[in-house]
Amino acid sequence: MKYLLFIGDGMADNPVAELGGKTPLEYASIPTIDALCAKGVLGSVRNCPAGLPAGSDTAITSIFGCDPRKYYTGRAPLEAAASGISVKAGDIAYRCNMVAYEDASDKAFEEKRILSHSAGSIEAEDSDNIIAALFADPEFAAAAQAAGMTVNPGHSFRHIAVQSGASAEGMKLIPPHDHLGEVIGPLLPSGGSNGPVLRELMALAHRILDHHPLNEARRAAGKMPANGVWFWAEGTAVELPDFADAFGHRGGVVSAVPLCHGIAALTGLEPIFVEGATGELETNLENKVAAVIKVLETSDFAALHVEAPDECTHNGDLKGKLQSIEWLDSRCMAPLTQAFAARGWDYRILFLSDHKTLTATRGHDGDPVPFMLYDSTKDTGLGLSYSEANGLKGPCYDDGAATCMKLLFDL
Repeated sequence: MKYLLFIGDGMADNPVAELGGKTPLEYASIPTIDALCAKGVLGSVRNCPAGLPAGSDTAITSIFGCDPRKYYTGRAPLEAAASGISVKAGDIAYRCNMVAYEDASDKAFEEKRILSHSAGSIEAEDSDNIIAALFADPEFAAAAQAAGMTVNPGHSFRHIAVQSGASAEGMKLIPPHDHLGEVIGPLLPSGGSNGPVLRELMALAHRILDHHPLNEARRAAGKMPANGVWFWAEGTAVELPDFADAFGHRGGVVSAVPLCHGIAALTGLEPIFVEGATGELETNLENKVAAVIKVLETSDFAALHVEAPDECTHNGDLKGKLQSIEWLDSRCMAPLTQAFAARGWDYRILFLSDHKTLTATRGHDGDPVPFMLYDSTKDTGLGLSYSEANGLKGPCYDDGAATCMKLLFDL
């Protein structure tokens, strides 16, 4: 038996007026997924425990069977693990996003709005060059050194900063993707002794980057500038339980984002890096499918994570969200199941969203999401299509960490 965990990040949603009151999952054409669902088990599961952030960090940690109420220290240390970055005791790791603030020279920094949490889905080379230029700037380098901060380029808008000799006590940091279009003053770091330090670093970064030649070139090319950094997702050193010890299976995790690779590395699974995988709508799904098949040829478990539905929703791109969901079906699920059948494999698939990402707010929501469990050796005769509403008609689980992997492995 082969086992596939397939996560469509942020694909679950609430009804959307522009879609005639349907959700994107209900509106999109997903014939292969619906056909599997009609023969499988459909239910709902909550992956984001109450009291913790509703995000991929808590949700995907849960899906992999690691209770975030016990193991979660923050998102950034999970992402750091993907690159082999050591977060030692006493260190604080942060996600350091490249962001775009509005071009408004008449406004103070605190009065500006944040337009994009990803600097317009900035290309890897531009992002790496701009973050390197910032930390090489003499004034910013001195301020970062005084704060005990270094940066590790992430080859997308997602960089990792590590700070030594600072305290996170009383500090409040806010995810930028949950507040797009809002004035940043109330959203900037605050609290404790360290909040004001990070706030000043962000203000200084904006002053240095706003009219940097690299950003002027982006504007001239019709692109958003990466005219700021945003610190969030703070966390301290983390350890996760071994996946094989917990569930008796080994394998690999195919993803474009460091969060999933970090969870893989920390749980003893193999992080699989795929050429052409971007985490955006335009990505190499064919290479990701090939990587999943390659993992399953030597192991019995593989996880496939696709980020695009989440990123499209954050970007306010409803058309892109629909396209990304349809590609989960036509470019991922269909060729995967065809390949499994061609090899004569029996297999089980757990297909689900980690959390909802809402078209209405462009932010995350921690409500239960639908899951589909398909076993190629069984036909349940369920007859339902895959959607949020239909998921509520089946078994409903309130704890993804205690449920998802046990469902997949039939434990």
